[in-house]
Amino acid sequence: MTVSLLSYGLGNLGSVANMLKRVGAEVRIVSSPDEVRESERVLLPGIGAFDTGMRMLDEQELTPALKEFAESGRPLLGICLGMQFLLDSSEEGGARGLGLISGRSLRFSEDTGVRVPHMGWNLVRPTRQDPLVADLPDESRFYFVHSYRVVPDDDAHVLGVTDYGVPFASMIRSGNVMGAQFHPEKSHDFGKRILRNFAEL
Repeated sequence: MTVSLLSYGLGNLGSVANMLKRVGAEVRIVSSPDEVRESERVLLPGIGAFDTGMRMLDEQELTPALKEFAESGRPLLGICLGMQFLLDSSEEGGARGLGLISGRSLRFSEDTGVRVPHMGWNLVRPTRQDPLVADLPDESRFYFVHSYRVVPDDDAHVLGVTDYGVPFASMIRSGNVMGAQFHPEKSHDFGKRILRNFAEL
């Protein structure tokens, strides 16, 4: 169970690595395109702005490496901003995403009566059975901090739904490419289950 945690300048690597180790995974911190290509599975973290993060991936030549890795069929998980990178674009900026799952990210509307950003604990309802959400108890709560929600073009790619003003896709999956909008490393036993499931794929 080796997980390569991508270090490119954005993301809470220490906390994510510690949580992965707690579930029994061997963690490799990787930062080069070749290290990505040689990985068994890759976790793509991210915090901050969409355009900044994509620029950093592009400048470090990690964008083509991540696309090649995804095409190989090995497991790729994006968390928080990393999940938004998986899609084509974001309303937050003008950069192109990785384009691994068709769709884009849209800002939450305060017209629905919610505060932006969405910050705190919220329920995630799996939309189907899947190894990534296996053995999650009912009423599983996760910790969120984000202002943009992912909108896949195909509803079949939605793996989990959360309500915040409107229902939104809090987990996505297309084949071996997966995303979680919440912070599993801050989500206690529920987050540990997600990371353990990913490490065992």
